[in-house]
Amino acid sequence: MNNSYKNLIEQTFDFPQEGFEVIENELYFHDICLTDIIKQYGTPLKLTYLPKIGSQINKAIRWFNVAMAKCNYKGKYTYCYCTKSSHFSFVLDEVLKHDTHLETSSAYDIEIVNELNRSGSLSKDRYVICNGYKRPLYLENIVNLSNGGFNVLPVLDNMKEIEYYKQNMQMTCNLGIRIASEEEPSFEFYTSRLGIRYKDIKNFYLKEIKDDDRFNLKMLHFFINTGIKDTTYYWSELMKCLQVYGELKKVCPELDSLNIGGGLPIKNSLGFEYDYEYMIEEIIKQIKEFCDKHQIDEPNIFTEFGSFTVGESGASIYSIIDEKKQNDTERWYMIDSSFITTLPDVWGINQKYIMMAINHWDVPHQRVNLGGLTCDSLDYYNSEAHENQVFLPRLPEEPKEQPLFIGFFNTGAYQEALSGFGGIKHCLIPSPKHVVIDRDKEGNLHTRLFSKEQSHKSMLKSLGYY
Repeated sequence: MNNSYKNLIEQTFDFPQEGFEVIENELYFHDICLTDIIKQYGTPLKLTYLPKIGSQINKAIRWFNVAMAKCNYKGKYTYCYCTKSSHFSFVLDEVLKHDTHLETSSAYDIEIVNELNRSGSLSKDRYVICNGYKRPLYLENIVNLSNGGFNVLPVLDNMKEIEYYKQNMQMTCNLGIRIASEEEPSFEFYTSRLGIRYKDIKNFYLKEIKDDDRFNLKMLHFFINTGIKDTTYYWSELMKCLQVYGELKKVCPELDSLNIGGGLPIKNSLGFEYDYEYMIEEIIKQIKEFCDKHQIDEPNIFTEFGSFTVGESGASIYSIIDEKKQNDTERWYMIDSSFITTLPDVWGINQKYIMMAINHWDVPHQRVNLGGLTCDSLDYYNSEAHENQVFLPRLPEEPKEQPLFIGFFNTGAYQEALSGFGGIKHCLIPSPKHVVIDRDKEGNLHTRLFSKEQSHKSMLKSLGYY
């Protein structure tokens, strides 16, 4: 009986698959030999593969354009990237190479917009959609963008927000309104804390925006926290949004855009299944049918994709440094870092990622728990998206043999932002090194060390020791 790790994966999943293959018992990620990267840089490390970002953007643009062509949809499609998913300069530079626009969340996002414009990566005609609850500095920076000639579009999160723009806007400015959508039935609250209530939107427009020549209400923003999923909840909220759009369009003829916020999912398992083409075509079809029924023009469609844009470009790689058998049934593999500090979604929301061994695919497998280095009992990973357990190759018996390396894949969104890049981590576990990988026009691979592993000096300086 062949009980090798490779045999387990190939019998459980359709494998190899896009982005993953095994050559001579070593895992390749987007045709990159990961053991070569480990030999060069060591572990633990974060990895970003830039070409995957452009690939994701181009896929989504193609899906929407094809769906619109099939449905004879008259509106245009605009792809926006949520900067909050990953603010790194190399990510934004790559994103902006692919006919994209930006969505911001805070005052300092605007400083990134200014820097991108100064460097030549972002022209002033690109959309800058400004979302979120806006404190004074954010409002000030938005107004400065508008007065500076940027194509900025603030999305009103509450009815008080318009007051600042009325007092300070010098240029004509397009606006959006965010709907306070209902949360999914299992959530703790009925309605999102963000946005303006359905029943207040029309009267708010008539009272505060309609007669002010400086403002044009162009966009209705619809955001679902769970993302775009084929559920009764999603379709119900979409129809509610369209009802508001239809009513608002009657009194606001300049309204011409619908922002269907809420992202497309990414692969969190080798068994992941999602029909992107069907979902996008069905969204376009339903909007088209609604507009035809109510005899209004189809709106331009904006999306704000963050995780979908950058998630599948990232990987987190660790070495197994020890094996501990704590009782008769539980076997622990200890990694050379911490899940809490490097993959906070694993700890915070029980997020699952694609997890595989990087080497020793010819070795028999066994069931294990994965443990991090902090003293927190929650610093572990012990289940996959498709089942409540983890299997990995057995560790080499001889210490001199190559250790077992493992990778968590599609980790490119939010993890650095949530854990804090640099800074102070639980138990002073250092931030791992970060490697950026790209290809030139000929397809040749280029790697660079973006950041070294965090030093004790940087931590002590943050803590005030010197």
